[in-house]
Amino acid sequence: MRSKACFFLLALLTLAEFRSSAEAQSANGAGGSPNSKVIVIDATAPGHPFPHFWEKMFGSGRAILALRDSYRQDLRQVKGATGFEYIRFHAIFHDEVGIYDEDDKGVAQYNFSYVDQIYDGLLANGVRPFVELSFMPKKLEAKEAIHAFWYKQNISPPKDYGKWDDLIVQFSKHLIERYGIDEVSKWYFEVWNEPNLDFWGGDPRQETYWELYDHTARALKQVNARLRVGGPSTAQAAWADAFIQHCADKKIPVDFVSSHVYGNDKAQDVFKTDEQIPRDQMVCRAVKKVHDQISASSMPNLPLIWSEYNASYFNEPNVTDAIYMGPWLAETIRQCDGLTEMMSYWSFSDVFEEQGVVKQPFYGGFGLMAADNIPKPAFNAFQILHYLGDERIAVDDPAVLVTRAKGGSKDAPLVIAAWNLVPLDQTGTVKTIHLRFEHLKAKEVSISRVDGNHGDVHPAYERMGQPRYPTQQQIKSLQQAARMPGPEIRRIKTNELSLEIPADGLVVIKVK
Repeated sequence: MRSKACFFLLALLTLAEFRSSAEAQSANGAGGSPNSKVIVIDATAPGHPFPHFWEKMFGSGRAILALRDSYRQDLRQVKGATGFEYIRFHAIFHDEVGIYDEDDKGVAQYNFSYVDQIYDGLLANGVRPFVELSFMPKKLEAKEAIHAFWYKQNISPPKDYGKWDDLIVQFSKHLIERYGIDEVSKWYFEVWNEPNLDFWGGDPRQETYWELYDHTARALKQVNARLRVGGPSTAQAAWADAFIQHCADKKIPVDFVSSHVYGNDKAQDVFKTDEQIPRDQMVCRAVKKVHDQISASSMPNLPLIWSEYNASYFNEPNVTDAIYMGPWLAETIRQCDGLTEMMSYWSFSDVFEEQGVVKQPFYGGFGLMAADNIPKPAFNAFQILHYLGDERIAVDDPAVLVTRAKGGSKDAPLVIAAWNLVPLDQTGTVKTIHLRFEHLKAKEVSISRVDGNHGDVHPAYERMGQPRYPTQQQIKSLQQAARMPGPEIRRIKTNELSLEIPADGLVVIKVK
């Protein structure tokens, strides 16, 4: 009798100790580890609209590339994964497109043959142009000003603004005649590219860009007031406040504001400070800067379109080719929510020649698709982030997005993204998350992952010796290795789910 009583007392003490330990763990994250946390998700919590701003538009190199079959193959694959609506590229006025010439008397001659093939190809694949009006045809140049990029674009101002105006008028008239104003009014027309850097040869840069913008915007509106025009298309989130003020003071048409920034831009260039802003915070800090400038301006309702962004503007294989891009993208989406109407990832494809002809499949190119139509981890990240719903529910974790479809969905009432982003100079560890669902009878989940074992082509490429010129058979093997495996289906009980996320891993969970 005494032994049973002692045993019972010991059991009570053990249970009390366990409960005390469990409460401490819950306070600090399940397991008591900083890499483990309980996340409570209330399926009935209020949500806010969550349009897929990060996948509405993609960038690409220059206009003439759109005539290539490899470009169009990549475009179709990215369109299928994301449903994107717009594409932006440089140099529709480059001499290789053949739009502008002059006869011996200096009279303008127009040829829209390649323009039609370029835009016909986009529209046939369900994508509209976001028209960057650049660069200068040689016979319109005020001076010789050739940029250092491999394709040698001309960055000169026009020698004659009357002729530039006529180019804009004839170009936009032709587009309307071919596609109709109801279609072309859905396009965007952006004046030039990054005029605050060496992509614009005017001096001084800002004042001469204002002149270019004024002429271009007025010429477009002269053709049809429904054409949408904007700028200043600057790098490093520059000039937006001055641009809006200029348009307001001079009564210049403007329908949107656009700018660019990259994750490795410097705080000194973007904010004029000496901060060390992490790569996973720079983009949305810059977006917020311009968003707030618009809100404080005399035209606070102007849409903000971020017409270039990426984690790097260098060729960094350990960034843009790597699984790092999955959590980086998710973190960027989380931070930029509500700040911009549309963001354009630079770029959708490594059919791209700013530094010259591509020399090998994985060189740190900006594209989602490597040469030979091989998906990178970034492509797969976009593919699974596309599953997110169009309402967002607040949750107490900075590395989790909880979404649902408007009005609910019988198939997947909640879709959750979670990630484990590790700074490039650090070695990460596995993170465990514990999801606890409230007001939801969850029966099973479908789990999609992008990490070193899911959706990453690099292990296969390394096993075959990293060939610079893969054979046709090797290309097929790499394409197969790059594909996402089918999702993991897991039954759940008591409305709880625990998951491990490896370093630089991204997980998207459909709750059914």
